[in-house]
Amino acid sequence: MYDQKTILKKIRTKWAGNTVHFAKETDSTNEWIKRLSQNGAPHGTLAVAEFQLAGKGRLGRSWQAGTGSSVMMSLLLRPDFEPQNASMLTLVMGVSVAQAIEKLGVDVSIKWPNDVVVSRKKICGILTEMRLDGMKIRDVIIGTGINVDQEYIAPELQDKATSLYLETGKHYERTDLISLVMEAFEENYDKFVQTCDLSGILCEYNRLLANRDQPVRILDKQAPWEGTALGINAQGELLVKDREGNIKTVRAGEVSVRGLYSYV
Repeated sequence: MYDQKTILKKIRTKWAGNTVHFAKETDSTNEWIKRLSQNGAPHGTLAVAEFQLAGKGRLGRSWQAGTGSSVMMSLLLRPDFEPQNASMLTLVMGVSVAQAIEKLGVDVSIKWPNDVVVSRKKICGILTEMRLDGMKIRDVIIGTGINVDQEYIAPELQDKATSLYLETGKHYERTDLISLVMEAFEENYDKFVQTCDLSGILCEYNRLLANRDQPVRILDKQAPWEGTALGINAQGELLVKDREGNIKTVRAGEVSVRGLYSYV
């Protein structure tokens, strides 16, 4: 069974995922948890759905997955820090998902900034949304979708996306994966709020970074350029050495980065 009771049974955290809401079907877990937030849901509340009618990805793209094949969840946060720091939480979740999958014995990495990849194909998507009350954060919602048991990927996505099952031939308990993600996220988030940057998880993120020391193409609309990715800094920016040897910082959200010869 995959429901509120079985998920809660596996959660071993102080606050992340201690309150779980589960639905067989919802519009999107991000929209659902926004409604829960309006009704006073506490920091660390987790909404999990078996199917999303209107799942959302980055840049307004839709995100769909068949029933029983994925983890689809959104975590509610009520941080005290300044709004400009919230975007880094996407990277905090990315590294947390990667650490959780690694604990399942799967070779995993991160394509900057937050795509979790196995065999250089995307296995997880993350969408972070922030809402403000004046100049203060009302809430931050991190939606996470992980491809677990899909046995089929659409042909147009087969060079970019995969699932744990397709890569390992094994089926995984989604409740175990949720529990591992919540444990990792709680630890990483608690480090993050101490400094409001990624310095506490920098070594771990860079260890998992698929692009590190790899040639990348920076898809700048004005002037695309190529270089070698060195890792990220404490603000989550990608450090790239260009062909002249200059080290430049690349900001997430402003440009896309691709491997020179593939998606990663």
